[in-house]
Amino acid sequence: MDSPPLYRKLAAHYIDAIGAGALKPGDRLPSLRSLMRMHDISLSTALQLCRAMESEGWVEARDRSGYFVKRPRRLAIAAMEEPATHVAPDPAQYVGIHAKVSDFVARRRQGEVRIDFSTARGSPELYPGEALRTIMMRLLRQKPLLLTTAAPSRSLNPLREAAARRGLRVGMTLSPDEVLTTNGCIEALNLALRAVAQPGDTVAVESPTFYGLLQVLESLGMRALEIPTSPQTGLSIEALEMALDAYDNIKAVVTVPHLQNPLGSVMPDAHKEHLVALCERHGVALIEDDTYSELLDMDTPPRAIKSWDRSGNVIHCASLHKILAPGLRLGWISAGRWHSRVEMLKYTQTRSNEELSQWAAGEYMNTGAFDRHLRRLRERLRQQREQAADAIAAHFPSGTRLTYPPGGLQLWVELPDRLSSMTVFDLALRDRIFVAPGTLFSNSSRFDHYLRLNCGWPITETIEGGLRRLGEIASECVAMQRKAA
Repeated sequence: MDSPPLYRKLAAHYIDAIGAGALKPGDRLPSLRSLMRMHDISLSTALQLCRAMESEGWVEARDRSGYFVKRPRRLAIAAMEEPATHVAPDPAQYVGIHAKVSDFVARRRQGEVRIDFSTARGSPELYPGEALRTIMMRLLRQKPLLLTTAAPSRSLNPLREAAARRGLRVGMTLSPDEVLTTNGCIEALNLALRAVAQPGDTVAVESPTFYGLLQVLESLGMRALEIPTSPQTGLSIEALEMALDAYDNIKAVVTVPHLQNPLGSVMPDAHKEHLVALCERHGVALIEDDTYSELLDMDTPPRAIKSWDRSGNVIHCASLHKILAPGLRLGWISAGRWHSRVEMLKYTQTRSNEELSQWAAGEYMNTGAFDRHLRRLRERLRQQREQAADAIAAHFPSGTRLTYPPGGLQLWVELPDRLSSMTVFDLALRDRIFVAPGTLFSNSSRFDHYLRLNCGWPITETIEGGLRRLGEIASECVAMQRKAA
């Protein structure tokens, strides 16, 4: 496995020193000559080290004096508070989100969007399009009937094999036969929910949660019971336990343990183990959406929740949509003791996925190029998140909060004075800037003063200008609110 460049390793060393307080704002970084001597590196590597830290906001260059430590603006923003977990959850709801999402989509289509901060997706140049095209062309030469032959319903292909093999890295022992390909993770979640619950049943979800999941539940006639979720550690196990004791018709729990959407939280291993045991004890299916774990700022993602599963009670869902190729819409599901039922539901709903994309993605995943791509992707996203967070700190009104996630595509921003995100949404749309208002991420109104902002696109002058304009809009609205109070 390739390691990061030497200058990045050394930059990480000095960034850790700043974080630990060994180097404080205003301290001078060792000179280029000193860096060369201390680390036995070339002048070029020493310059790369310093310029990387400068571009990320850790140091600033002073003419004829060297590089000096500064405090990145994003570190000055207060983190979000933890949710209350000792109160009973709101009653589960059937409806509420579909109309809001439909209005959101319709308004986006009313005119050309100049800057789109609403989607959780990377820009096309972040993905290995040329490599995938080359593989597909070779496959079509080798298998000329691939596009004109119906895909067999239970075919083994490189994608299923790659998913099973990579599952070993996160503690799962799966055979390719236990992996069922789906049209993205959203179909996997649909299948999982249909397998374990019926219309009228209650499903516990994180709060806030991805609005697509709330849409799925509403379309299936199921109730969403929102469980408080920490921006640091994810779903509150304590609050879920209270809900399981209070309600007798909870059929499933859905959680995103790594880089939860939209919070960006990461569930500790001890919580995952507790969650598996809790759901097993109550006879409740546990559905794991593991879409984002490969985007964590680490070479090896943490253990999957399913790695603690000993009875088949955990359904594992994953996707390549965010990490390899958004255009392929490839995901998969390992449904445990519901495998046969999910397989039949898949057959009745969409039949088999087409084969070309599965072969191409699977072959690419089985090479070292995939891990090299993931390292590059994580590094680019880290830089873009840092730049976006610095822009928010510079341009948004005082009192703005955010929790900086250890990876991923987005930032969850809390607006001061409970400023309505729909107000910001409406005003930003006039400037053809599109954001995802917090009201989409819950059936309640408790997240109306939040925004989810995508960081998947390079921070160009246009993107920087869009964040600046959002900050101006929020500042103007806060000032008007305070004047009227």
